Amino acid sequence: MASADLGAELSCSICLSTYTDPVSLRCGHIFCRDCIVRVLDTQVGAGVYSCPECRAEYQERPALEKNRKLSNIVERFLCSHPGPEETQIFCTYCDSPVPATKTCLHCDASFCDKHLSKHSKSAEHVLTEPTVSFENRKCSVHKEMVKYYCLEDSAAMCTICWMAGDHQGHHVELLNVVFEKKKETLRSITETLKSEREETERRVQRLQDHRREEKEKAAGVTERVTDLFRDIREKLDTLERGVLGEISRQEEQMSLSVSDLITQLETQKDELSRKISSIEEMCNITDPLTVLKQEPESDVISHKSCDVTSDVRVAGCVDEGIISQMLHTGLLHFANILMDLQTKRQFSVVEKSDILLDIKTACNNIIISLDRRSASYNEVYQQRPATPERFFVQQVLSSCSFSSGRHYWEVDVSAADKWLIGVAGHSMDRKIKSKESFIGCNDKSWSLCCIDNLAARHNNVHYKIGELDPVSPVQTVGVYLDYEAGRLSFYQLCDPIRHLHTFSATFTEPLYAAFYVHNKCCIKIIK
Repeated sequence: MASADLGAELSCSICLSTYTDPVSLRCGHIFCRDCIVRVLDTQVGAGVYSCPECRAEYQERPALEKNRKLSNIVERFLCSHPGPEETQIFCTYCDSPVPATKTCLHCDASFCDKHLSKHSKSAEHVLTEPTVSFENRKCSVHKEMVKYYCLEDSAAMCTICWMAGDHQGHHVELLNVVFEKKKETLRSITETLKSEREETERRVQRLQDHRREEKEKAAGVTERVTDLFRDIREKLDTLERGVLGEISRQEEQMSLSVSDLITQLETQKDELSRKISSIEEMCNITDPLTVLKQEPESDVISHKSCDVTSDVRVAGCVDEGIISQMLHTGLLHFANILMDLQTKRQFSVVEKSDILLDIKTACNNIIISLDRRSASYNEVYQQRPATPERFFVQQVLSSCSFSSGRHYWEVDVSAADKWLIGVAGHSMDRKIKSKESFIGCNDKSWSLCCIDNLAARHNNVHYKIGELDPVSPVQTVGVYLDYEAGRLSFYQLCDPIRHLHTFSATFTEPLYAAFYVHNKCCIKIIK
């Protein structure tokens, strides 16, 4: 029992046999070298390698480390526990054991090359790989070798079964003929499967290339955005330092002027104090002649009192007007820099498309505004001429179509509780009054719909986006179309902008902006 347990521990999980030249991966699992090499070879086109046991992934083909200690253990185990000798099939007609190369199912005998050359070549003598088991090749009823095959019953039969009429009227052929046809069918299936496998590998490779390209694109865009905002911050910092520097300069100049004026006034105050003291001393003299003989200060009477308003005017103030002008000029220059960046096409900006509604396509229950940007439902039937372009249901298309390029428009749906907006191909049927005539319910149109919930729809397949939010309802929708890339995206224009859904398709005809207007509702294209 212990020997069996040890033998199980020394078995490769791929071939289920005792290890041959055992090697290990970094994850610690061990395999026969040839086994793991074959597995890794099959993973070359996948772009990532993985351990067959724990599925640990490696970006590069893992190195195989020879496990010398385990190799020695396996060698000692095999020496002490030799396996059973391989069963060998020998020629029936040789006196000494000679390995057989073929077995005849008709003769129940095996032949070496020498005796095989003398064996009958008739069709009833069916040759196969050397075997000693004939029971599964004989008829269970007559114990004869099976030679025929009934295609209707999918059953093999012997000659007696065939002659007895057990499969009377059925399509019966020789076993070898059916076998060859089966192999030919299997070869054809194999070729088909190989072709499909190659196509799958190409698709996997294309997706891997796409992922790498988009990853590189994202890295490039990230770098450009980082550089742009770094440049913006640097320019804003420069402008901020300049404006703050001007404020500091004006404040310092004002402070120096105030200090000079204060010094002058302090001197004037001291002089006034001295004169006051002199006069007070004269007033304290009791001898009239002495007082009269003193000459009064000539400027005492003529001295003017302090003028605060004049002092402030002389000292100066921080000039907010100059600061505002400086800031305004700097921001205008900054705006010019941003315009230059856009002109240089560092980032491609998609301008809003000028979408106008085409009254020739409008259902007779839809009223189009004079500026052709609003559509509303009206119960009064409009007597417009019946043209091939006009919708029978409550829908309308734009007057312009898109057959290339990138386009963006916005739709105000705040005055509609139910709506459909999207794009429709020129060949979309407009005369059928059925569900298939609504945008998104056929293979010619794609839509974002708000009925009972929010969903995207194409070819009548719904992609649920979410329940309607009464707190933050969808009021404005942005629509982005990239014709060549085959992408149609919808966004809820709120803060922050919310991505709702993106369709990926191959557009093969001109597309029009399409709108459905529900009863008593109105939608509006935003300029």
